[in-house]
Amino acid sequence: MTDFFPALTQLSDDEKAFREAIRDFAQSELKPLVSKMDEAAQMDSGLVKQFFEMGLMGIESPEEYGGAGSSFTMACLAVEEIGRVDGSASVLIDVQNTLVTNAFLRWANEEQKKKYLPLLAREWVGAYALSESSSGSDAFALKLRAEDKGDKYVLNGHKLWITNANEANLFLVFANLNAEMGYKGITGFIVEKGSPGFKVGKKEDKLGIRASSTCELIFENCEVPKENVIGEVGKGYKIAIETLNEGRIGIGAQMLGISQGAYEATLEYIKGREQFGKSLSQFQGVQFQLAEMRTLLETVRLMVYNAARLKDAGQPFVKEAAMAKLHASRAAEKICSVAVDLFGGNGFTREYPIEKFYRDAKIGQIYEGTSNMQLQTIAKLELG
Repeated sequence: MTDFFPALTQLSDDEKAFREAIRDFAQSELKPLVSKMDEAAQMDSGLVKQFFEMGLMGIESPEEYGGAGSSFTMACLAVEEIGRVDGSASVLIDVQNTLVTNAFLRWANEEQKKKYLPLLAREWVGAYALSESSSGSDAFALKLRAEDKGDKYVLNGHKLWITNANEANLFLVFANLNAEMGYKGITGFIVEKGSPGFKVGKKEDKLGIRASSTCELIFENCEVPKENVIGEVGKGYKIAIETLNEGRIGIGAQMLGISQGAYEATLEYIKGREQFGKSLSQFQGVQFQLAEMRTLLETVRLMVYNAARLKDAGQPFVKEAAMAKLHASRAAEKICSVAVDLFGGNGFTREYPIEKFYRDAKIGQIYEGTSNMQLQTIAKLELG
């Protein structure tokens, strides 16, 4: 593959080496598992173990907590390269790094960091539990209730569509301590797998990213120790908003990886496929579609890397994150759709990878803020 990195997306030597190591791993270790995991709708447990061994589950965590002590951009590179082969594995790494670990780094107290960050970096998968059946885009219409019982909190209710739920050992859960205060009553809680009154429920049977577990969470008098409040009581809405702002860049990176994988598979296919006595790549109509795909892919990379660099530099990035996710998810669907067209009948079969890229791409316009919510965010920030 020919790299295309103008100034904005120029990678350092360390970033290039990191990317190449993940790319080699994805090709040799992940790719052979993709079809089986998709068919079974289940993540390979050995693969998750390898992610920890490679240091991909605590990329930003400081070395003192067992992490790699690296940057947000590095985390996005990992999400992209894994997504280039499999969107399901990509989102597992994404949620771990850009949502769960990020929330701990920004909002956890020192005791919580010492206890949980090493576990998240070395052996525990994390899940981010915000959505409910009645609170998707209206994220703060939470019905999960928390009651203060003196020495503990007790949670009752349900969460829905929670990524990594089957694999997770730790759940960052948002519940309302005071419904009368609306969003100002929302508080973040650290809930461990096996906590009394807590269980993982139904796993969704999905169109795409099928190996990624997406499940219901059930809380029936779930007991949470007082010390497991993350951040301040009543400030959960702030944690949720600001963490999701960062997570959107990660989803942009996932969509970038899916687009790259679909593009490369298409490029290889049209060079080898013959019709009317010559390869598809020799037809001008096909060449034009390929050029459109490549150009769209380039714009996605520019926007995703730009948002990640801004975040690392401590600069405002919320609008850029929203634009990157919006554009990356739309572009992924478009690129994968054209790829299916260029594969023809083969693109509609499971013998080739394109139909899976196409299925996996759709979720980008839905989770971690729908496209309409990104448009709203962009417009509000433009209008001041």
